Amino acid sequence: MSGQNLVTPSAEGIAASAKAAKGKGLPPVHKWNPPFCGDLDMRIARDGTWYYLGTPIGRIELVRLFSSILRKDGEDYFLVTPVEKVGITVDDAPFVAVDFDVTGDGTEQVLTFHTQVDDVAIAGADHPIRVQRDPETGEPSPYVLVRANLEALIDRKSFYRLVELGTHNDGWFGVWSSGQFFPIIPSAELEGL
Repeated sequence: MSGQNLVTPSAEGIAASAKAAKGKGLPPVHKWNPPFCGDLDMRIARDGTWYYLGTPIGRIELVRLFSSILRKDGEDYFLVTPVEKVGITVDDAPFVAVDFDVTGDGTEQVLTFHTQVDDVAIAGADHPIRVQRDPETGEPSPYVLVRANLEALIDRKSFYRLVELGTHNDGWFGVWSSGQFFPIIPSAELEGL
């Protein structure tokens, strides 16, 4: 056996490492390549609630800290510090866009989304909006890219507001932001509803 100590990952240990590594802004998790230390019993529910050992994490400051060290590699989610990488479960998207601001109108419109952990994403080429429809029910699930492969599910009230701002373009009904058109549903299908 090597001289390396094996450590069982814990939320407390991850939080301490994240606090130690935190500077201004988001930590550079994309540059860190620590060893994988196993999976942590941490889950992000579809509604954006973070759970540890089956219990909701009630301290929003702790949730924000964990969200700042979140990374997606392939289809898997990890909390990453300079010294450890642990797997967590994400039911849908790791963030929820709980509101957005609108400036301008028409093709000059800009949509700025806010997540439950205070991330901000201005929809456009770098932060696209996409809508995935359930193949059986047709129910839409709208998302906006927040940062590096991490999306926010746009909550229902915000999605209804988006639809109110929608317009038809090139056979699609959707929304404009930062000079980009984001399709929601084919115009022909919308007319059939």
